[in-house]
Amino acid sequence: MMHKARPLFIVAFFSLLLAACGSNVKPENEAGGGVRIGSSERDGLASEEWGYDPLTRRTVYFEFNSAQLDDETRFIVEAHAYYLAANPGVPVTLEGHADERGTREYNLALGERRAEGVSRMMSSLGVDRSRVTTISYGEEKPAAVGQDESAWRLNRRVEIIYGN
Repeated sequence: MMHKARPLFIVAFFSLLLAACGSNVKPENEAGGGVRIGSSERDGLASEEWGYDPLTRRTVYFEFNSAQLDDETRFIVEAHAYYLAANPGVPVTLEGHADERGTREYNLALGERRAEGVSRMMSSLGVDRSRVTTISYGEEKPAAVGQDESAWRLNRRVEIIYGN
């Protein structure tokens, strides 16, 4: 019973935290720098460990041929999940992408697995799945053009987009 109550407590805690600073919370587009929350309110998410406010990151990256969420990706997704849990009227789209290696079908499936993995984590943290749309573009919308690791690394991603 204690195990099931912990995620609810965490969501409730961060919901109250974000509600208390509601005037500072506002989603913006990527060019505007993501979601702004004053630094004093973010202390609970240990942003000092990573050196940035996780809500400013709207893209999470993956290793080659993987849909596993690493520690930094989980940190970013967790922050967005808490924001969404505290703002039930905000829908989100998760766009999954892959680099150009592999067949078109494989890359579409990999992009879908990546987006679904992020969606599952958000759901486990209290975000209603009906508010989350997932889509895979596979290799069709690269963030970087090139045939080297630096370009491929930027293309293995899920983009978190508020408002559908």
